[in-house]
Amino acid sequence: MKYLNEIPFLEIGGFTAGHASDPEAATGCTVLLFDNCSPAGSAIRGGGPASRETPLLDPLAASQGIHALLLSGGSAFGLDAAGGVMAYLEERGIGFDTGIAKVPLVCQSCLFDLAIGRSDVRPDGAMAYRACEDAQKRREALKKEDSRCAALSFPEGNAGAGCGCTVGKYRGPATAMKSGLGVYAVQAGNFKIGAIVAVNALGDIFDLDSGRQIAGLLDPSRQGFLSTEEELVKDISCLPDLFTGNTTIGAVITNGAFTKAEVNKIASMAHNGLARTIRPVHTTADGDSVYAVSAGEVPADVNIAGTLASYVMGKAINRAVMAAKSSHGFPSAEELNIRN
Repeated sequence: MKYLNEIPFLEIGGFTAGHASDPEAATGCTVLLFDNCSPAGSAIRGGGPASRETPLLDPLAASQGIHALLLSGGSAFGLDAAGGVMAYLEERGIGFDTGIAKVPLVCQSCLFDLAIGRSDVRPDGAMAYRACEDAQKRREALKKEDSRCAALSFPEGNAGAGCGCTVGKYRGPATAMKSGLGVYAVQAGNFKIGAIVAVNALGDIFDLDSGRQIAGLLDPSRQGFLSTEEELVKDISCLPDLFTGNTTIGAVITNGAFTKAEVNKIASMAHNGLARTIRPVHTTADGDSVYAVSAGEVPADVNIAGTLASYVMGKAINRAVMAAKSSHGFPSAEELNIRN
């Protein structure tokens, strides 16, 4: 897109991020720790979400921000992991001061990755605590000029919440593909905005710019693609039970100064990035959830921010697929290199 410069995700500022991964069990978590209690909003469009503390983000709720956001695998089991983030923050005196104790405000969304790797191993408090430690190491490295470049290189693909992600699952695991976690950020003037997303979708993935399918439902030979949308229509009179193990979860982070109501609008508009790159999307078999967080003080228009939120989310979804590596019998887009 013209007038935009691509920047490293962590260059946005106002936060740090870290992963904890279990490649063998194919699960993990990714945490974002904010420098300050930051205004946040959310938009949940899928029919099967697993989330924690999202009512805090309602503009009518008293809370004016959050201290951390956790994205994880483990389905609803993974919701226990947020306790590890709370423990990490509490140890450092970070939280909402109730007058009795400082209570860290931590939101979380989980995706279903129990069907890949081990179903009995899920993100927990200990894993989330390690992700916080990883985030803090990155924060400290960014303060040092000699290690800044390395610290800005945030791991994608089979990392953190992306460990157990797959896509194109309508016909079952035999014709599904490996996906992962992706990030993408841009700058226009002093305004910066980026997205982080773990792509674990029922549907197919399309390139944001060209519209070309780049991952999803494979044909029986696993050398080409089928269209999940067409397969759904073909089954209209005898639709099978949809596999419910999906959900794309992510967040848009900006250095723009926005109110709680405005970041809720930005989160809603960011879902357009899902609609542009995932088909079908927002089904009852998905729990698609997107957050938006204002982590800075740069003046910006909410409509421009929402438009760019859709763009960076779509680009991050594409990166999540293209950065993934084949694992647990699921081929990656990089391995197959299908040209449709």
